[in-house]
Amino acid sequence: MTRRRFYAPPSAFNSNLDSVTLASDEARHLRDVLRLKTGDEVYVFDGKGKEFHCRIEESRRDTALLKVISEVDPARSESPLQLTLAVALLKGEKFDLVVQKATELGVTRVVPVVTKLADIRLRDDSDAARRVARWQRIALEAAKQSGRAVVPEIAGPISFAALLQNVGGNLQNAGAELNCLMFSEREGQSIMEAKAALPANPSLLTALVGSEGGWTDEELAAARQAGWTIVTLGGRTLRAETAAIAVAALLQYLYGDLR
Repeated sequence: MTRRRFYAPPSAFNSNLDSVTLASDEARHLRDVLRLKTGDEVYVFDGKGKEFHCRIEESRRDTALLKVISEVDPARSESPLQLTLAVALLKGEKFDLVVQKATELGVTRVVPVVTKLADIRLRDDSDAARRVARWQRIALEAAKQSGRAVVPEIAGPISFAALLQNVGGNLQNAGAELNCLMFSEREGQSIMEAKAALPANPSLLTALVGSEGGWTDEELAAARQAGWTIVTLGGRTLRAETAAIAVAALLQYLYGDLR
């Protein structure tokens, strides 16, 4: 039987983890869409990896109180690969699609990247915040649908130069390997050649996928200088959203749990 799953952040649980309160959209979905009632049993995940079997104690229009029966294993286990997918900003609903499918494929973090030939430009900080909030909601719904108990983080948009600096700096300061792949339609090696240079089973990996306009010579050179490996997916030119989804699936097959 398919689990009826709801989301509540860790702060929605009481200190003893024996009750949880659903707010706003989740409570309305429980009451008005699924028409669940007091005594019905559901599952609640906290977005950080935990899931609980619960019983409805009280249901109102904008809130619902649930009793925690027990902690359970999530409906789907998490991939052993912590994959960060960095994607150049895309027009319209293309980035929405990438966030949704990347979540279903087990990506840990999605980073929107402002590149030289990106399809769109953000107007201001409030525009960026609205987009990130939308993408985070899409990630939540995709996690709920796919059985994940972890909701991927959607980072704030970052410039290409800042991405190179931050990823390299953070990994090197932590003493980790710089397992960073930049996917390009040109000047790259095959994924199997890149695989030979990576650890056998990397637990951390960052993949960068470009915009419809591709990468400039300067961006490719900067990535190489920063220690990134340039990878080409083959002879066909893919749309950026197609490439991002294909990259997530391919890396989960090679290093994660998509087997």
